[in-house]
Amino acid sequence: MKVKNCYICGAPDALHYFEGRSETIRVRGMERRVDNLSGWECHVCGDGFWDPDTDSADRYGEAGDELVIAAQKMIGAEMKRIRRKLHLTQKEAVELLSGGGHNAFSRYERGELLPPKPLVLLMRLLDRHPHLLADAEVLAEGADMRGAFTYTVNNDAEALKAS
Repeated sequence: MKVKNCYICGAPDALHYFEGRSETIRVRGMERRVDNLSGWECHVCGDGFWDPDTDSADRYGEAGDELVIAAQKMIGAEMKRIRRKLHLTQKEAVELLSGGGHNAFSRYERGELLPPKPLVLLMRLLDRHPHLLADAEVLAEGADMRGAFTYTVNNDAEALKAS
């Protein structure tokens, strides 16, 4: 058995070599299992790293990247479905909901770019409650703000006194 001092916490003989381990990566409800991994793990601090002499780090990283891309595509398809359900063009959705550019919304829907979490949340709320779209349109116009502010003009000069 290979044993070393931990590079992270410095504990003597705490870094142990492992091989043949399986790890499961989870991203947004999706999972990918990566088998036959090798590396070093500290039995004191729990930290570790993949064996640089194997392809463990590459395989683990590629699996994670694939999951992130799959999640982006899944969310993009969801955004497109909801936008169409609401009978909005991409341009209308941008102007009303995101404030970003048309190209960005298109990239969200194609799964090339992960949309901001508040936008995803808003789209999911509108999916569940499409009648709120009319409220969103009124709020976007600022109609609820009319008459919300008052101000007073004071033209009287006041002498300030030092104390």
